[in-house]
Amino acid sequence: MHNDEHDWVIESKGSLFDLKLNEVWAYRDLLVLLVRRDFVSFYKQTILGPLWFFIQPLFTTVIFTFIFGNLAGISTDGLPKPLFYMAGITAWNYFADCLNKTSTVFRDNAGIFGKVYFPRLIVPLSIVASNLIRFGVQMILFLILLGFYYFSGAKFHPTSIIILFPFIVILMALLGLGAGMIISAMTTKYRDLTFLVGFGVQLLMYATTVIYPLSTALDKYPKYAWIIEYNPMTPIIETFRYGFLGEGSFSWGSLGYVTFVTLVLLTFGILIFNKVERNFVDTV
Repeated sequence: MHNDEHDWVIESKGSLFDLKLNEVWAYRDLLVLLVRRDFVSFYKQTILGPLWFFIQPLFTTVIFTFIFGNLAGISTDGLPKPLFYMAGITAWNYFADCLNKTSTVFRDNAGIFGKVYFPRLIVPLSIVASNLIRFGVQMILFLILLGFYYFSGAKFHPTSIIILFPFIVILMALLGLGAGMIISAMTTKYRDLTFLVGFGVQLLMYATTVIYPLSTALDKYPKYAWIIEYNPMTPIIETFRYGFLGEGSFSWGSLGYVTFVTLVLLTFGILIFNKVERNFVDTV
């Protein structure tokens, strides 16, 4: 006697809109294992290990303070330069890490994808989750620096917008996830995009308010500032600074715009990822 009841059926074809989220939930233990793998494998053969979480943003802040704050004399809206740059770097790093690592999902996991079945969406989700650990550590460094300047008498004041911090983190994660999955799907056929992603993300940082406030861009380059203003990461970083430091450009309209763009990119990213993962082994 045969039992025809199954938890799910693996098919070669299916609806593009069938995201199989129930399978993703069923494989949540695999998600935890992948997060642990990413963390351990990245720092397994390093001398300083997780201390690199602190070293990278700290050295970047020092360099930005010296070059952009002192040599170039770029305004920081009256905020202490290290604090201003650390805020931008902390937010930007999480988004950039999610985008960079998600954009190579198919290439980096071609071997396991071709041998074992599991919902492929687990892998980009694990990247976002593992990067969240790094972001949390860097946030601790930012809060330590914040406390230092607060007790040193620096002029800044957190605002009520700080309560939006969890929402801002979600937006950064989903924005990087959506854009990364779109790029990852495209790189299965167009390998050149792999070389452009890292370079493009670096250039995108300079079109975001990481090293300068939006007010400076609007004041000095009003004709071209719209490029920076409509960069989805700009309102996120500005809101981040406004919440923690009381300086920056915040508006509910800008936040609504970022939310809309994020949801659009995420939707297209998941749909394209869902379509490509069915036959990407033939092209990778």
